[in-house]
Amino acid sequence: MPDPVTSLPEGRLLVDLGFRDQDGLIGSYLLPEEEGWALVEVGPTSCREHLLAGLARAGIEPEEIRDVLVTHIHLDHAGAVGSLTGALPRATFHIHEVGLPHLLDPTRLNESARRAWGEAAHQLWGPVVPLAPSRAHALRGGESLPLAKGASLRVIATPGHARHHLSFFDTGTRTIFTGDGAGILVPGAKYIRPAVPPPDLQVEDLLASLARMAEPDPQNIAFSHYGVYPDARPRLDEAGREVRRWESIALEAARREPTMASILSALEAEERRRSREAEEPAELVQREGKISALGLAASGFLRYFRQTGKIPAEP
Repeated sequence: MPDPVTSLPEGRLLVDLGFRDQDGLIGSYLLPEEEGWALVEVGPTSCREHLLAGLARAGIEPEEIRDVLVTHIHLDHAGAVGSLTGALPRATFHIHEVGLPHLLDPTRLNESARRAWGEAAHQLWGPVVPLAPSRAHALRGGESLPLAKGASLRVIATPGHARHHLSFFDTGTRTIFTGDGAGILVPGAKYIRPAVPPPDLQVEDLLASLARMAEPDPQNIAFSHYGVYPDARPRLDEAGREVRRWESIALEAARREPTMASILSALEAEERRRSREAEEPAELVQREGKISALGLAASGFLRYFRQTGKIPAEP
């Protein structure tokens, strides 16, 4: 793998978490504070050692991490939170108030992972261990965290991908950290791929959240999957168009046959077409699937269509 630490403007850093022993899939961001560092995203427990090695590579002592923020509690973003409480002894862990109880008692998160991935769950994600309540701070959106040189990190409530999803705006570099709210854009990809899994997908909320991310007029956009790109507002517009495109394809398939298999087949056919059109290598499409599987999208849309009455409820 290449160097896991990438320098960004104004002293910011990107740490590659080496998910599934590959680069460019999950990243954490380090932002300088006046006395220490803020860490945005921690990844799954399976990547814990990669994260700590990245800190060491960057010359940052664990005691210097003062604030840890996660965009939402899905395992690829926040699974390692509890396992890091001892390793980052001075850090406060900031989590959406709706998601926080599930990190204080991760029983349901672990059960969901086992149901979805079976025996592979442990290797993929690792166990989610409880976060100590004394180390936790609940967010709801609207808060602001001070950074170095008079900058701040503003917290924005951005539901749609999940009820407990947050985005963060760095006023120092005018960068919006979008988690999964603006989809994924792995290195080399020609277009954004939506992230629309169950159980919380709400398309209208997701589109409204994209508009909310654009309100502070960001110049740069930081994807957890993966990296920082310029032209933030056009990227946010693109993310909205891609969600609508997938929704239209999925709904047409669901009205023909209201099954996950039908929607999945339609999305796979469209992605193959788009990849050929964009001249993307097959390996790139496979990499995207490792972090945003089309099966999850099909399941998310099917549940959403039934909830909203776009197709009949399940018999």
